[in-house]
Amino acid sequence: MKTIKILTIMFFGLFCGKKATAQPTEALQPQSFYALQAETLNGKPFDFASLKGKKVLVVNTASKCGFTKQYGDLQKLYEEYGGNNFTIIGFPANDFMRQEPGSNDEIANFCQINFGVTFQMMAKIHVKGDSISPVYQWLTAKALNSAMDSEVKWNFQKYMIDENGKLVGIAYSKEKPNSNRIVEWIKTGKLEEK
Repeated sequence: MKTIKILTIMFFGLFCGKKATAQPTEALQPQSFYALQAETLNGKPFDFASLKGKKVLVVNTASKCGFTKQYGDLQKLYEEYGGNNFTIIGFPANDFMRQEPGSNDEIANFCQINFGVTFQMMAKIHVKGDSISPVYQWLTAKALNSAMDSEVKWNFQKYMIDENGKLVGIAYSKEKPNSNRIVEWIKTGKLEEK
């Protein structure tokens, strides 16, 4: 009787142990950057398949941040290099010190009035946490992007996607959008390690 009790405890212990360590969600599968979709600031769907053949700089933005002036640098970069081979996508997010409190309409007005932004701005999202957007899930999870794991550390972190939809690098907030490293990548496709 004692042996049966011990075996029963062991069985339930193993069963419970496996259950406790099981992943709560399905295993992530790699996916294409071009399979992603998002919503623009004015509420229209945006299909990332339209970006095929372009280098893309994806940036999380905020209107009340020490790096907010980078909107101006991003706009200059877009004016100089944007077109058939390169573009910029901005994702407003309120995930760091509540530095993007505005609505989508307020963000659009802020960007236009203060920086004349003409590059594509998306609807406000989350770039971290339980409500992280699918775009930022892809950018930060190697299991999805097949390149690297990362985390968004602050506003104006920049992700570089090559013309084939591959994640090739990150520029953190302190690196300006028009840094030599980013400009060289746009012009030649070569990305210097940082």
